[in-house]
Amino acid sequence: MDNIDSKQQLKRWRLILGAEAEQRIEAMGGGSPMSAEELLMDSALSQLYGTDSNGNAGGGTAGHGASSPKLTKWLGDLRALFAPMEIKVIQRDAIQRKGLKQLLFEPEMLDSLEPDISTGALLLMLKDQIPKKAKDNARQFISKIVEDINRRLSDDLKRSVTAALNRREHSPIPSAAALDYKLTVRRNLKNYDPELKILLPEKFYFFERASKSASRTVILDIDQSGSMGESAIYSSVMGCILASISALKTHVVAFDTTVSDLTEHCGDPVELLYGIQLGGGTDIEKSVAYCSELVSEPAKTTMFLVTDLFEGGNRNGLLRRLSELKTSGVNVIVLLAISDRGKPCYNSQLAEQVAELDIPCFACPPEKLPELLERALKRQSFKDMSSDFINTTIKYL
Repeated sequence: MDNIDSKQQLKRWRLILGAEAEQRIEAMGGGSPMSAEELLMDSALSQLYGTDSNGNAGGGTAGHGASSPKLTKWLGDLRALFAPMEIKVIQRDAIQRKGLKQLLFEPEMLDSLEPDISTGALLLMLKDQIPKKAKDNARQFISKIVEDINRRLSDDLKRSVTAALNRREHSPIPSAAALDYKLTVRRNLKNYDPELKILLPEKFYFFERASKSASRTVILDIDQSGSMGESAIYSSVMGCILASISALKTHVVAFDTTVSDLTEHCGDPVELLYGIQLGGGTDIEKSVAYCSELVSEPAKTTMFLVTDLFEGGNRNGLLRRLSELKTSGVNVIVLLAISDRGKPCYNSQLAEQVAELDIPCFACPPEKLPELLERALKRQSFKDMSSDFINTTIKYL
């Protein structure tokens, strides 16, 4: 058994190190021939991670835009041999290490790519360069990413709004989305059937449905500089989901050195994302000034400023405007990143100054957005959630 495990490990190292290590591995006792599938995996990986005849890294044809038929076969091999998460990593490496932007300019390439948010961010950054023949495929690719985010977050975000706005009021009107599970279970414990091991409720309790007219305002102010690509996608789709909830009045604003109000596009997430202009400079102060004009009832307004705080405009002006919003009663939260890729890059000095204004300043993984939203609408502290978020600044992270 140990001998079999040893051979498997040697085969794995052979796949990792490539053909150049084959003789050494054979000498170590791992010389049994690889299966046809393993040889195909080796060929696919060597296109990106192998070396050419001159010893240069990544010497395969996968890196050359003119080789569309080979690229198509290579992508097909990836889909046949690797799991979806592994495919995303390999695709990302192909684009970043090999400069495979050609992948984004060919319709058949876009159809073969596994939807991935970092690839989507690059696609949006290059959208004005995409040839006409590939534009429809590019929109379909972005649409798949939107569908995936909606599938993961939409229901939970809507439930978090219901829970935040109606946590004390109950209604006789049945609604699965508004079911108060805790109260229903507590009031019906006497109806537990030990033989069947199930609870048989006599009565269900529901939270009062949200008002048909907007009772709260949510502002998403999104940094569209190139470094914020993934965060811009997540927050934009989140904005579209919130805009569909009648109890909220939602504004979606994007900025670089200029400010764009994208609220009118909230009905079509793909159209809204195409309104994002990834890349360029950053003037956060200007965007916060614009968002301040959208506030009519500060005590009922929550503002998410999604930015890494690399301010290219007036830093002191930004701090002053954030302080004014906070003092007026607006619940201001700075999201340094919406990502699950680990510690984000951000302006730590400015983040510390923002935190000193008693404004929460942290990064958040996408799956925590519903919990974040509920706490924000309830105006609860985030300090006890620090272990759930991927990074923290001086006071809150």
